[in-house]
Amino acid sequence: MATATFAVSSSLSLNHRRSLVPIQRGVSLNSRIGVPTRFSSNGFTSRIRATSAVAVEPELRTPAQDVTEAELFACPICYEPLIRKGPSGFNVPAIYRSGFKCRKCNKSYSSKNIYLDLTVTSGTKEYNESKPTGTELFRSPVVSFLYERGWRQSFNRGGFPGPDEEFKMAQEYFQVAEGGVLVDVSCGSGLFSRKFSKSGVYSRVIALDFSENMLRQCYDFIKTDESILSSNLALVRADVSRLPFFSGSVDAVHAGAALHCWPSPSNAIAEINRILRSGGVFVGTTFLRVNPSAPPILRALQQSATRTYSFFTQEEIEDLVTTCGLVNYTSKVQGGFIMFSAQKR
Repeated sequence: MATATFAVSSSLSLNHRRSLVPIQRGVSLNSRIGVPTRFSSNGFTSRIRATSAVAVEPELRTPAQDVTEAELFACPICYEPLIRKGPSGFNVPAIYRSGFKCRKCNKSYSSKNIYLDLTVTSGTKEYNESKPTGTELFRSPVVSFLYERGWRQSFNRGGFPGPDEEFKMAQEYFQVAEGGVLVDVSCGSGLFSRKFSKSGVYSRVIALDFSENMLRQCYDFIKTDESILSSNLALVRADVSRLPFFSGSVDAVHAGAALHCWPSPSNAIAEINRILRSGGVFVGTTFLRVNPSAPPILRALQQSATRTYSFFTQEEIEDLVTTCGLVNYTSKVQGGFIMFSAQKR
């Protein structure tokens, strides 16, 4: 038997974890900061109690391979911690080279080349699940390719001020979350995920979307930018109504131009409330339902789109967000554009 001493990385300092991410019930502080587990023939077994030094067999750990409890990700089926095997670090290369497994239900999750698939249906071989038309549209490789090459720019006609201004507005709301974990849900091709990551304001940024092709497109944008590729960004495929995170583990959630696309906005916002820590911030943007005085062409366009998307009034959005348990609701409106924000109690 050899003896090894395990140190917590500076980026996951005890003070940082204590101040920004509350400890989940049933999960000890030691488990949240990566206490080593004993590695068995199937790769994932019981954990070793934390001490300043623990004895492990030399072949079970090398500088390039760690077997630890994931600091953030949870099983989307039972919301229990995932055990991670692979290189340390929280960045695109390290995450997609790692394997994850639920310590409770034993389900395994792996990367699909460049993103980590944390959907409930991850790993299915025969079963295929279709989503509503609005969701399936964005899984198309053509739409994913076009999203930042004309599609998103067309939002200006609906009152959207443009990505740079939207990012600036969102950052104002997220000031209380500086230094924390930010999840960009329904991130699309990562337009805002990249901005949040490059800002250097957050300890972790997760670009999360249900569309495989959107995540591939996001990777195409970042693979030539070493400042993002090796930074604190992870690409994750997940369902917004079944988010793969511990309850109370996230400091900020962003959802740009997404609310109208969700099959069940109430389920999505309830999930966002669950993963936010107390005082955490949710910021979203969407198109407002147009009123009778809007230009005829805008009304016609929205009427044709209602077969695929759901549009709401300002009052409906506030009612939805507050009914799902969030507080301190506020919003900014410009034409048919709304940015709204609320906090976890």
